[in-house]
Amino acid sequence: LAAPGARGADMGVGHSHQHLGGCSVYSGGADADGASILILSDALAGPGRVPVPSLLAVGAVHQHLLRTGQRGKAAIFVDAGDAKEVHDVALLVGFGCDGVFPRVAYDAIAKLRADGLVAARMRNLIASPDDVPDDAALQYAYRKALAKGLLKVMSKMGISTLQSYKGAQIFEAVGLHPDVVDLCFAGTASRIGGTSFEALQADAEFLHAAAWSGFAAPHLASGSTSDALRSPYPEPPHVVAEPTVPRLPNPGQFHYRNGGEAHLNTPSGMVHLQAAARTNSREAFAAYCKEVDRANQACTLRGLLRWRPEALAKGARAGVSVHDVEPAAAIVKRFVTGAMSLGSISQEAHEALAVAMNHLGGRSNTGEGGEDAVRFEDNRRSAIKQVASGRFGVTSHYLANSDQIQIKMAQGAKPGEGGQLPGPKVDAYISRIRLTTPGVTLISPPPHHDIYSIEDLAQLIFDLKAVAPQARVSVKLVSIVGIGTVACGVAKAGADVIQISGHDGGTGAAPLTSIKHAGAPVELGVVECHRQLVENGLRDRVVLRADGGVRTGDDVVKLALLGAEEFGFGTAAMIAAGCVMARVCHKNSCPVGVATQREDLRARARGEPEDVVRYMRLVAADVREILETRLGLGSLAEAVGRTDLLRVLEAPPPEAASSDDSSTTLRLDKAARISFDALLRRQHDDSAVLSDADVPYRGRDFAAPEAPNAPRGLLNPGGRHADDALVAELFVSPEAAAGASAPGGDDVVIRHVDAPEAPARPV
Repeated sequence: LAAPGARGADMGVGHSHQHLGGCSVYSGGADADGASILILSDALAGPGRVPVPSLLAVGAVHQHLLRTGQRGKAAIFVDAGDAKEVHDVALLVGFGCDGVFPRVAYDAIAKLRADGLVAARMRNLIASPDDVPDDAALQYAYRKALAKGLLKVMSKMGISTLQSYKGAQIFEAVGLHPDVVDLCFAGTASRIGGTSFEALQADAEFLHAAAWSGFAAPHLASGSTSDALRSPYPEPPHVVAEPTVPRLPNPGQFHYRNGGEAHLNTPSGMVHLQAAARTNSREAFAAYCKEVDRANQACTLRGLLRWRPEALAKGARAGVSVHDVEPAAAIVKRFVTGAMSLGSISQEAHEALAVAMNHLGGRSNTGEGGEDAVRFEDNRRSAIKQVASGRFGVTSHYLANSDQIQIKMAQGAKPGEGGQLPGPKVDAYISRIRLTTPGVTLISPPPHHDIYSIEDLAQLIFDLKAVAPQARVSVKLVSIVGIGTVACGVAKAGADVIQISGHDGGTGAAPLTSIKHAGAPVELGVVECHRQLVENGLRDRVVLRADGGVRTGDDVVKLALLGAEEFGFGTAAMIAAGCVMARVCHKNSCPVGVATQREDLRARARGEPEDVVRYMRLVAADVREILETRLGLGSLAEAVGRTDLLRVLEAPPPEAASSDDSSTTLRLDKAARISFDALLRRQHDDSAVLSDADVPYRGRDFAAPEAPNAPRGLLNPGGRHADDALVAELFVSPEAAAGASAPGGDDVVIRHVDAPEAPARPV
């Protein structure tokens, strides 16, 4: 099949859809004629012919053959120029492809060798440039890397054979129009709408224009779409002059680049955040919030949400003054830091976060790497102790010195994988804490190898509460389709807190390929969990915590309106503590000493606990201002689940979609906004004022507690509660906790408690 590919004259609006349909029909005809292998190729792409993305072509043909009952008669191979990475191959195989020929990747490897770039990269491994492997050897190594990466992707779902993975469609579509899903990816989970065929075509034409900007397209006679697809002949040859070949831009997928992929953390944003954290400047924090709001529109679903003024008159109190809003000292107690382990980040950064959160009355998280026992006696003690499948550093002493124990069932940035700490970061100190051997890479098994069922989870919760009766138990889940059902089981198993982690954020240790194309937006998981727990009468049993790129008061309030009661800060807290997002955490070479174990680099650490405290208080002040001036609410507890106070950002006019700034704002068309509204359970006209009957998931069914719930006490393995009165004396009352909290104020003075004499850390 000389497809996918379309002549320039045929690529009008909607024609990409017709090309996919025509390609599917011709594939079915070839299959009926006895063809046992169908090859989809975009090799005919040229100055006047725009290639259709190979994944769309494979998906459309695969679905058409399934619908016509012919899929078992032939294999589908793709000769693709856009298949480069492991995820590209995983998608093609997962949506029905039997074989992939990454043509342009092979050509690029040959070009790199011819230009001497391979020899330069291998200069420490070879004696002379003549020892560079030939093209065939390099391409074999590339195929081997793709195969190993594909095996790793399959292992995330517990799949051991390629036959089981092929066509399984174990993906979720985030931001694709229903028309695209129905034609190319039928049966794939898709909770919101989004990009249409027209938008995908515009992207293809943009990339095509950038690639062939130095060439004049040959004259093409206009014809029908079917004529373009039937043509088995290539276009007239075009001569490529080396000096005119455009330089490939850096897309900025891993590191921020001007004009590249949008990132939540921009250089200017980090400058404003660190200035605000170090000087307590409200002006700098306001500039940071403005930067984050602009990035949120390009990167997050909550960036598409706006306050709903029509609902304020009836759905919220009017005339609330700043004195009526709960103080910042109460708000910060709902804040926690992310589970960043000692080892993935430096000792100084790990302790700074713990000291800061203890001063505020919030909670820091050890991560899955254990904690030095000398910290249990002073203000460097982390309140949340994490237990992962690897059990690194987990002892009864470790668990007993906790206010909360977190069971890590999944990681938002890389669901399906266990934690990973490279060997160079495991020095003598880290190995002593984790009870392992220095220099050995530490990898936790995938969580599904540790907990097979809700019954296993209930038993683990029971065991943990037996070790530490005073501790609440939280369970860390990932924002995926169906997480609401899992959350109901977790609540019944005896958990006190359910944490929903989104794909935003990352890890200070894992390879970059582990955290790309994984996870889902935290907003989807929070909405689904809150709704399912309310429907099943379980919402008042647990605290729901959102963990996914929380940075400003706007993020906190919107996630509260979606159903969250507590909020996790990871990357932003690290930036406040001195991180500059160099994105070399896995290499043990952090230039500012935040995510490294090298003594020379750790000496450069700049962040202090006071910086984190100032940042958290600025966020709490921002939350208070939003509650007072925009929502008329007196506390965050009143905001939980109030989706009636949110509306979806209107789609721009067509002419705005093609403007120069179209890449900086994620835009939803009408169909996408309707599906997003349905997700938020707001089945009403946007111009109507809501009545109480229109709000089935707000306070009359569930009222968030003003203070976090006390621990629920021991559970036996059968899930029945012991008499809470018998263990009541073990718990600290909310009143006592409030009385012991640190006073508020702009000036941050942390009294460092004298710790017992600690042994010197070996270099």
